[in-house]
Amino acid sequence: MPQHPHAPCGTPQAAAPARSLPRRDMRDAARGPLPPPATALTSQPTQQSLELAQRYELLTRLGVPTVANEDFDDLARDMAEKADFLYGFVNLFLEKQTFVGLHQPPADSGYVIVGRTMSRGHGWCPEVMTRKKALPLHDVHASPRFSGNAVVDAVGIRSYFGAPLIHDSGTVLGTVCVIDPEKRSLAEARRLRDIVINAGAQVMDHITRVPVR
Repeated sequence: MPQHPHAPCGTPQAAAPARSLPRRDMRDAARGPLPPPATALTSQPTQQSLELAQRYELLTRLGVPTVANEDFDDLARDMAEKADFLYGFVNLFLEKQTFVGLHQPPADSGYVIVGRTMSRGHGWCPEVMTRKKALPLHDVHASPRFSGNAVVDAVGIRSYFGAPLIHDSGTVLGTVCVIDPEKRSLAEARRLRDIVINAGAQVMDHITRVPVR
């Protein structure tokens, strides 16, 4: 089992905005659904605009909240604890990556405290959205393709495991993922990949079958 260092990571606010995650906002600042602004839909490429509109339509029909939610926080925490990772996310791809479910270290832990949103181009979840299948990175620096990422420096990530949230209609709503400042062994990769795949299935089952608090 990896031992997490107690030395604080550099806070993301100290980095340039393009390389950082926003700090945690007031999680209860908004509770209602977030309608898609018309400007966002018209300013994006046609395919992305269509996918975003489909995503919003499905989320609205299912009654899925697009803000911080206790049910999704619980699912993110359960996934992170099973994987023994510091951070866990249930991530909807809206105008930004929106972490409706979030588990992370306590504010006084010395680790980076992340916010509830992030640019759509940061991290490795955009790759998961494109691939429509799980992405296991036991050591992000083992692959040049995935080592150069704004989030690596902002949070000090060494390992990432993510899986897509795909509705039966084929619409990809977002991802679930875990990240950690400790790399994992290659021997652990299959088990950790299975944890996030199962978590993704659990999230989709939850939002399609059970009313969300």
